[in-house]
Amino acid sequence: MSDKKTSILNAVERLTENYRQEELFLPKSGKSLPSRAAVIDFLKDMRSVIFPGYFGVDSGADMFPEHYTGYLLNDLYERIKAQIEIAFLYQGEAQETAADHAQTVACHFFEKLPDIQEMLLKDVQAGFDGDPAAKSKEEIIFSYPGLFAIYTYRLAHELYLEKVPFIPRIMTEYAHDHTGIDINPGATIGEYFFIDHGTGVVIGETTEIGNNVKLYQGVTLGALSTRMGQQLANVKRHPTIRDNVTVYSNSTVLGGETVIGENTIIGGNTFITESIPANTKVSAKSPELVIKQPRTQVSATNVWDWEN
Repeated sequence: MSDKKTSILNAVERLTENYRQEELFLPKSGKSLPSRAAVIDFLKDMRSVIFPGYFGVDSGADMFPEHYTGYLLNDLYERIKAQIEIAFLYQGEAQETAADHAQTVACHFFEKLPDIQEMLLKDVQAGFDGDPAAKSKEEIIFSYPGLFAIYTYRLAHELYLEKVPFIPRIMTEYAHDHTGIDINPGATIGEYFFIDHGTGVVIGETTEIGNNVKLYQGVTLGALSTRMGQQLANVKRHPTIRDNVTVYSNSTVLGGETVIGENTIIGGNTFITESIPANTKVSAKSPELVIKQPRTQVSATNVWDWEN
């Protein structure tokens, strides 16, 4: 029987050998990966800029909104620029090139923030208009997982368009982990987007979604096949959803050539791999239900027996 010391020494020897042989286990020489914690903290703190008064209370925001916003943005700028630079360095850019590149990307990103905020306000409105259970737009901002996933996507998408490695996916996978909603940062999503309930929603990288689209829980907008792996990179493999489309729960729409026409309603539990024309309703034929006559008495021994 091995003792503790021998077991640990043997594990250390073998693990160390694996470290030497597999380049993925240690960062590239002299380089580091972006900090996942720093990116997530940035994502959390940016909510105070996009939705002031909801995620952190500071009297300065009421008294000096311009100064307060400027202070926050200055801090957030430096934090995300540093992470973007690290990402570019890891990707192989030279130090000076990476610094300039990171500054350019950060400037473009912060210039887009007012547009992102306006888009998110439209998403809030879509959520309120589309959900009779919503008591207020404030409730949607505070509480709805769908809005948090969309908020995260809209920030990550801007960095994706700038070809920033690692960081956009860190953001959206954080939202995925917390909401059960998986939106690839590469997807293209229009105005007034709403995800109701949300758990299990998957939106692939090359998905295109128009305006006024509503998805329910369990919807997948995916690829027909990924067997070719990296050969499919940069290929349109996810569907296009036109304006004013509603896709109900647990429905699947697959394929890069699949287009769902405008004003179409996709019923629940459908599986679609071909285009659907505009102004259409699609539904799956309901399975036959077998309802047995009620019994006057049920014994404790067979109460969970499906056949009885």
